[in-house]
Amino acid sequence: MSNAKKLSLIILAFLGAYFIPFGHPLVRGAVGEALLMLQEYARQHVLTCLVPAFFIAGAIAVFISQAAVIKYFGAEAKKVLAYGVASVSGTILAVCSCTVLPMFAGIYNRGAGIGPAITFLYSGPAINVLAIILTARILGFELGLARAVGAIVASIFIGLAMAGIYRKEDRERIKQAGPLISSDESTSRSLGKTVFYFFVMIMILITATWGKPTEPVGFWNAVYGIHWWLTAGFLVLLGIIILRWFKKPELKTWVDESWTLALQIFPLLFLGVIFAGLLLGRPGTDAGIIPSSWIAYSVGGNSLLANFLASVAGALMYFATLTEIPILQGLIGSGMGKGPALALLLSGPAVSLPSMLVIRSVIGTRKMLVYISLVIVVATLSGYIFGLINLETNR
Repeated sequence: MSNAKKLSLIILAFLGAYFIPFGHPLVRGAVGEALLMLQEYARQHVLTCLVPAFFIAGAIAVFISQAAVIKYFGAEAKKVLAYGVASVSGTILAVCSCTVLPMFAGIYNRGAGIGPAITFLYSGPAINVLAIILTARILGFELGLARAVGAIVASIFIGLAMAGIYRKEDRERIKQAGPLISSDESTSRSLGKTVFYFFVMIMILITATWGKPTEPVGFWNAVYGIHWWLTAGFLVLLGIIILRWFKKPELKTWVDESWTLALQIFPLLFLGVIFAGLLLGRPGTDAGIIPSSWIAYSVGGNSLLANFLASVAGALMYFATLTEIPILQGLIGSGMGKGPALALLLSGPAVSLPSMLVIRSVIGTRKMLVYISLVIVVATLSGYIFGLINLETNR
């Protein structure tokens, strides 16, 4: 960091400390809410979500050949395969917008094209099978179906749009990444062993983050009852795999790569969580600087403005997995339209203020702003169209 930037940060910190009215009840409550949100995030997401995600991302960077990533996800890869796999990744990874970030950074830095990488980034948290089922059960079948279809279509469209906008730049990025690592590089493990190793780590992430359904939903509720036992079993299995299939230098490289990603992402995530809590408070509370009643008032009906405001609010808020459903249930009860509800469902789980800061560090400010803008526009139009269809159907 240059001395000019350091000086700017010092000046901003001084001005904030001098002028912010910390004694005002609203500000005091918002600051407390930000700290409570950070604590909640640390308790519920760091150990069970982010730590496994960092190790998966580190493994992608170390044990998946660059040639293989470019072959299947590079700028010149077959679009049907690349975008098809990336768009349905959320059916496997039941993660939030922050947990998917280390894996996104891993495949992007490894040489994936920006289009497939962005599709994966969006779909990872957006296409969560349990969340879609609960949406259909609690908020209505039509909204659940619209969320499933809308998220898949949106992920592919946004990825293709990013690939089209940055086609030349993306090709240059991959060329400048250095010589490819051959997919036939010598290794002591077969392809089957590598696939099984990644499968076990993904299962640790899935079982550790398995949330309790707000209503009994058969299989998912049953798995929740034993999810810690399943996590422990997969951890033991991973330990056996590491001892038998890996060499010490490989393990050191894996840990170093995971740690590098953690140093890049953790501070930005924590800073983003604090700002999100300061502005909007924790989901379900009304203690942020921006009252939730303002949001509920602004998203009634089905105007383009209402859908746009719902998309923007969703993009700024942080939703842990499944928490968006009871929040939306309350907002719909307060008069929120079905169109804006879908708009929030398509923007909220996929992006958040904390994730924006990390995305910026990976792909740059300009690309991040274009990505967020595409998410908001697609969510707004999808919500507006769904609202029109819903109104026409109910006549």
